[in-house]
Amino acid sequence: MALGAMNAWTSQRAEDYGAMSTALCLCVCAAGLYGEDLLQRGYHRDRAVLAHVAAHPGAATRHVARAVGASERVVSRNLDRLTDDGLLVLVTDGATPALRSYRLAS
Repeated sequence: MALGAMNAWTSQRAEDYGAMSTALCLCVCAAGLYGEDLLQRGYHRDRAVLAHVAAHPGAATRHVARAVGASERVVSRNLDRLTDDGLLVLVTDGATPALRSYRLAS
């Protein structure tokens, strides 16, 4: 994105509008790719959580969080999303999200 911004600034000073439009397209594409990376980060963690629960049926949220290196709050959201999608089943509905355990859906 910095390259696109620098190119836009340089082309504006030289009044090269073709280069200016190219630079702006480069900035927009870079911003789009950055946004896509942010979205994919959550899906990457979903895969790690799903793989851990597959290897450790009945794993509690706290155990999964330690294993994947994320906070319990974040992993709880991942587990809720995977449960809503029908990939996981809630085994025990503990009083707190940290004590709930999950297994793969059959």
